[in-house]
Amino acid sequence: MPRSGTETKPYRGRFAPSPTGPLHFGSMVAAVGSYLDARHHRGEWRLRIEDIDPPREVPGAADGILRTLEAFGLEWDGAVSYQSRRRDRYEAALARLEQLGLLYGCACTRREIPDSGLPGAGGAVYPGICRGGLPPGRTARSLRVRVDDSGIGVHDRLQGHTRQSLREEEGDFIVRRADGLIAYQLAVVVDDAAQRITHVVRGADLLDSTPRQIYLQRLLGLSTPDYLHLPVAVNGAGEKLAKQTRAREVSPEHAGRILRDVLRFLRQRLPESADDATPEELRQWAIAHWDVRAIPAGRALPSPTRYVV
Repeated sequence: MPRSGTETKPYRGRFAPSPTGPLHFGSMVAAVGSYLDARHHRGEWRLRIEDIDPPREVPGAADGILRTLEAFGLEWDGAVSYQSRRRDRYEAALARLEQLGLLYGCACTRREIPDSGLPGAGGAVYPGICRGGLPPGRTARSLRVRVDDSGIGVHDRLQGHTRQSLREEEGDFIVRRADGLIAYQLAVVVDDAAQRITHVVRGADLLDSTPRQIYLQRLLGLSTPDYLHLPVAVNGAGEKLAKQTRAREVSPEHAGRILRDVLRFLRQRLPESADDATPEELRQWAIAHWDVRAIPAGRALPSPTRYVV
């Protein structure tokens, strides 16, 4: 549950799950990692439910996420934020990009782009088919933002420095989808700014999205937070743990064991007699001894087999 009476601190982190199902071990790595980083730095830890994609959402999942975090003692600061209630902010950001002359309507379907695009970091690079105007007889389906040929550098506290040319590796990217929903890249930028997030700790599967987010931050005149991308938990086939890969739901009945497994996954030092420690004792130890330098600087690590079906 939220902590009350928390004063504003320089560090403000967040955990932003999508309500597409219950939390699994991979989710807990991101939740615990972001929580420990915030508390170790005496900062705030905000909670945002990214419920902006109704077709993928599972009824009751958002409430289940809150109950699970509470059961694990991961207390957040302030009120829970819901993306579904922030459409006006996203539309305002789109209007600003439109004023800058950076948006255009795109008629292309997903099937058409691989046929004409080159391989890039996030799939086929959009080749700019509609950049100069819609082809004859076509109507706009989505909105894209124009990118330039400058490189976007990302300094990650764990993964190091990377650089990406959006034009060569992504192309103009979508900010409003064909179904009318706001794209993740724009929503997360607007939300992090609105919540005054200073530090983002999340899975390394989102590292390739970061240059697009930094680009939007610059266009909209928003500050860029510090980034820390944790290795994602994968199964034996190298697939990220997710609902689609049949990851097991975490159970609060085994909170102590799960917290120990998360800390071991992140290569954090455990207290003596860790197996006998309560979840509260483990959390307090982990906050005091949190060490980012101990985490392997890679994009993925094997999950303990007990969390994989």
